[in-house]
Amino acid sequence: MSTERLRLGGMALRNGLLIHGPTHWAAAVRDRDGEIQTASERKPELAPALASRAPGLRGPLKLAEALVVLPLVRRRLPAARLPFEDWRVVTAIGSTLIATTALRKRLPLSALREGLVQAVGIVPAVVALMDRDLAAYHGVEHKAIAAYEQGIEDPAAVPKEHDRCGSNLIAPMMLLSVGGAVLLERLVENPSPLLRAAVGLGGASIAVEMFAWSDRNHGTPLAEAFHAPGREIQRRIATKEPAPEQLEVGIAALAEILRAEGALGNRVEPPAAT
Repeated sequence: MSTERLRLGGMALRNGLLIHGPTHWAAAVRDRDGEIQTASERKPELAPALASRAPGLRGPLKLAEALVVLPLVRRRLPAARLPFEDWRVVTAIGSTLIATTALRKRLPLSALREGLVQAVGIVPAVVALMDRDLAAYHGVEHKAIAAYEQGIEDPAAVPKEHDRCGSNLIAPMMLLSVGGAVLLERLVENPSPLLRAAVGLGGASIAVEMFAWSDRNHGTPLAEAFHAPGREIQRRIATKEPAPEQLEVGIAALAEILRAEGALGNRVEPPAAT
């Protein structure tokens, strides 16, 4: 059995935690009766050969794979409640689409307009994280994964912020999106939707590569500057300190992903939260 620790990622659910491993996903949730349910399954791979040959597409493909997993989670674990399963979030998504369309129609192209569009675009995520349970399970995600990575037995002992959180992508993606849109309009008269989409994809890919670089060069001044906005977003908005019973769900999700990956020998078993 390998002694290397797995590289894990995750997503907070409204009543639990979804964890991605190298080849499998696993989730644990607390159902309406207060019981913890778990499930796991092999992850689908979207164009792995393309991702290896075109590193710039790696980030968008991994994001697409993460989204494809969500219906699988609901199928295997019907008690799971996804982050957007709330009428307030659905309303925010619809309102955001209307607002961003209106901004682009009524305001002339400028960095200010594109910045406003990007700022409005994150409103659904902010509305979702106003649910304390979701923000707390986001903290559970970071604590469970960080405790595993650091060999710490008690996830409660580690910070609720994590430098591989997707919040670290918000600032660079907004800046690259604004810059790319303005540059495109300056260089191309009446750019097509396909060209706009390609520029947006390019910006997202660059942001992901910057994210990967900062992870490989953790602690350097540039990497610290890259992580600073994401840490503040996590500290102030995106995460809350979880309750012991929520940490217990995170421990169950971590145990399930390690079991599914055949890697239970890679960790020190943490005590169950009480």
